[in-house]
Amino acid sequence: MSGGDIAGLIAAGVFAVLVAILAVPVLKLGNVFDEMRSTIKQLSDGTTPLIDEVTATVSTTNAQLKKVDGMTTNVSDATANISALSSLFAATLGQPLIKVAAFSYGVRSALAGRRSTRSRPSRSR
Repeated sequence: MSGGDIAGLIAAGVFAVLVAILAVPVLKLGNVFDEMRSTIKQLSDGTTPLIDEVTATVSTTNAQLKKVDGMTTNVSDATANISALSSLFAATLGQPLIKVAAFSYGVRSALAGRRSTRSRPSRSR
């Protein structure tokens, strides 16, 4: 064997040791990827029922909101009817009642003024 052959054998041995040293991190990285795969599978298995529950909750909430929408429509209609009724009452009975009240107040004031002048003796100058 010549010196070149020995140097070649040493280089091959060093390369084999280097490959063995680098194989350890690659194997550990493979284990990390396996753990990540199992964790992602667990997450997806747990997320699927949760998404189904959220879908059911959203459907129930939409049904309840439709009911509330119907109620608010009815309340709006009732409010409009009450407003129209109060306007009608004010137009038909409100003005005459105000006039009667003003007339009765005027009559009471006049009668009260007349009574007070009779009870006091009149002064003459």
